[in-house]
Amino acid sequence: MHDRTTRKSVTFSRPFELAGVDEKFDAGTYIVETREEMIEGLSFIAYRRVATTIETPFMGFGQAARQVTTIDPKDLETAMNRDAMENLTEPLAHEMTR
Repeated sequence: MHDRTTRKSVTFSRPFELAGVDEKFDAGTYIVETREEMIEGLSFIAYRRVATTIETPFMGFGQAARQVTTIDPKDLETAMNRDAMENLTEPLAHEMTR
C-alpha cells in the first residue's frame, strides 16, 4: 500500500487545549503530521487518513526532547479557531490606554 505524509506548522498565540489530551499546551508553533494511506481498487486515486499527530516539548527532559501525541484533526481545528477568535476580540493596545 502507498502511504503519504504531510507536515505543517501551526501557531497558537495563547495557551490551548485539545479534547482527549490531558495537558494544556503553551502558546507557540507546533508541527502537525498527517499520515494517509491510498485506497486501492478504485478507478481514481484517493487516500484515507490513518493518523494525525502533534509534536510537543517533552517536559522534564530538556529543550530538545519532543513527544508525539495522536490527535483528532477536528479538535485541532476547533482549538485553532478558538485561538483566532480570541485574537479578534482582544482590545487593541491604543484602546487599553484610554
